[in-house]
Amino acid sequence: MGITTNCSQEVIEMAANGLKNGHLVAFPTETVYGLGADALNEKSVRSVYSIKGRPANHPLIVHISSINQLDNWATEIPSYAKKLARDCWPGPMTLILKRSVQAKDFVTGGQNCVGVRVPAHPVALALLAEFEKLGGMGIAAPSANKFGAVSPTTAKAVFQEIGIGLGINDLILDGGQSSIGLESTIIDCTNSYATIIRPGAVTLKHIKKTLRSTKLSLVEKSQIRASGGLVKHYSPKAEVLVNVVPKEGDGLIALSEFKTPKNVFRLANPNNSEEYARLLYSALREGDSKAIKRIVVIPPNGDGLEVAINDRITKASSKIIEK
Repeated sequence: MGITTNCSQEVIEMAANGLKNGHLVAFPTETVYGLGADALNEKSVRSVYSIKGRPANHPLIVHISSINQLDNWATEIPSYAKKLARDCWPGPMTLILKRSVQAKDFVTGGQNCVGVRVPAHPVALALLAEFEKLGGMGIAAPSANKFGAVSPTTAKAVFQEIGIGLGINDLILDGGQSSIGLESTIIDCTNSYATIIRPGAVTLKHIKKTLRSTKLSLVEKSQIRASGGLVKHYSPKAEVLVNVVPKEGDGLIALSEFKTPKNVFRLANPNNSEEYARLLYSALREGDSKAIKRIVVIPPNGDGLEVAINDRITKASSKIIEK
């Protein structure tokens, strides 16, 4: 097992065959890197949970190659969900839908619903297409990191996080740095109207425009268990502090307009919110690699992508630990 930097067609075919034979493949998406298993193979999916240290009742997201595969995993799909899928896929959006008979408890965490998305990364789409040629129906994949830790946005970060737990026949596909850097927007579509249960790059404004509806909300706590739903998540080893004055020896993540105080380690210097999102997780990881004890984060203001950035920072800085 190692990082495969040349994602040629031959390598994609090898990875797809590996999935079909019960092995795991860590692969890039536009959001973060995922640790993938054949979504129909219970043993393989259990291996994902084991490597991550993920509780068995926390569901995984099933990745498919196109909207045409949606009926394989979901039933009673509302018209508004189909509209969202047509508008936003491939892209950083996960739909929670009533599950089909194919979506088993070992993927859904025992819930009667399933999360599905079509990623917008060429390597991920090529892998999914090749896997389907072999009879695969979807790849179940959470972020490729230890449960509750900072999600990886590079293949190197995947290897550092979980490389020791992967088998000799498992693969890590290197598709470069994730272009968005934050996990997908998750939308609950199990009711007559949509509810955002995790903010992401597909924003509230975008969804309202797509649906031509104002009956849409972002809930802080959903009864549906979904990825990233805990109060504390996305957390580095360092203590994360928000909107405080950094002290000597602290790490700092802030927009470039914020000056770095003397003897403070600048971990990220983004020029805008898109760059902030892309660099956030790698900056948190860098803080840990430098053994920095405290990381001060000054979040950007706004009601677009900034909502997702602030959500991740709030959870990374939380001192409340749920099980």
